[in-house]
Amino acid sequence: MGILENLYKMTAIQAFIDNPGYLLMLAIGAFLLYLGIRKQYEPLLLVPIAFGVILANLPGGEMGVVPGNLIDLGGGHTKNLLEIAHDHGIMNFLYYSLIKTGFLPPIIFMGIGALTDFGPMLRNLRLAFFGAAAQLGIFIVLISAIALGFTAKEAASLGIIGGADGPTAIYTTIKLAPHLLGPIAIAAYSYMALVPVIIPLVVRFTCSKSELLIHMKDMDRQFPSNLKIKNLRAVKIAFPIVLIIIISVFVPSAVPLLGMLLFGNLIKEIGVNVARLTEAAAGSILNTATIFLGLCVGATMTAEVFLDFKTIMIVVGGFLAFAVSIFGGIMGVKVTNLFTKKKINPLCGATGLSAVPMASRVANDIALKYDSSNHILQYCMSSNISGVIGSAVAAGVLISFLQ
Repeated sequence: MGILENLYKMTAIQAFIDNPGYLLMLAIGAFLLYLGIRKQYEPLLLVPIAFGVILANLPGGEMGVVPGNLIDLGGGHTKNLLEIAHDHGIMNFLYYSLIKTGFLPPIIFMGIGALTDFGPMLRNLRLAFFGAAAQLGIFIVLISAIALGFTAKEAASLGIIGGADGPTAIYTTIKLAPHLLGPIAIAAYSYMALVPVIIPLVVRFTCSKSELLIHMKDMDRQFPSNLKIKNLRAVKIAFPIVLIIIISVFVPSAVPLLGMLLFGNLIKEIGVNVARLTEAAAGSILNTATIFLGLCVGATMTAEVFLDFKTIMIVVGGFLAFAVSIFGGIMGVKVTNLFTKKKINPLCGATGLSAVPMASRVANDIALKYDSSNHILQYCMSSNISGVIGSAVAAGVLISFLQ
């Protein structure tokens, strides 16, 4: 009987009985895996996050990130990373060395920059404005969250979900409200994965059929642009250099994210001379960073942290931030169309989010349903790419004011 009792204590059965929340979290992890595998919603991110949730909620596995600050023990006592690894397991070591330090989000931005082509935005600069208009959700939800009792730092971390940029949301939360990292990261990436659902939903309630039938190429033929870029390659090389200098002057706190994004884009545009750097940034480095980011973020979602009222508020607020940002981009187009002869399809405003390039593909598919010849992908990419810059700048502004 003593042997049987010891065998029973060795299992996690009693832990599941004592805390059914573990089972609920395992179900949430399984659902996220379903979305990533079956529905193919951002599988590169959602699969590691979902598996991290499962690992964190297996009692006795010591794979969950422990809430609080393990490094600062108070009274001048601190723990180093090796002590954290020894006392709390490998996942806490990865979290404190890669996430808590803010290391991985800029590295991921470098990889994104190496995959991004700023050409569509540079050829359609007037559409880049809607990348700024689509940041409306960030500030609407920030104000609303403060009214509901969140602190200013927590509200800013919640509002940044409206930028639809996972690394930006994580970086901002690390700086302002690290105790909310898990719920905010899960909400940000989940809603990014649900872009094919959320954008059509908002468009259905805000756009008329006549607006969705606006043919962008026909508009270009009727009202040709007077601005022609003679040497696009030179402009694309100069653009990241000039932009980061300007941003460093006005919003220096945005430099860690945008600096790495623009560096990645610069080596991409230079071409064959630095091809190995581009391949590394967009390949092995980005993929490795994505794996560890996803697992660590998922590991913060333990039952103790996730199953409370504030987390539910974050999930709801994140959806509102996302939807309002899409609405803001659409309304920006509607207002612009009141004053110009050259009309813009409001779907170009709906893609002012940072969810590149999924948002643009979704908007293009909607346009094609109404007119099979209305290919607006390159136009949507203009506001979509500017949305990446806009959300990072918004994050920098919030960090500057609140940190």
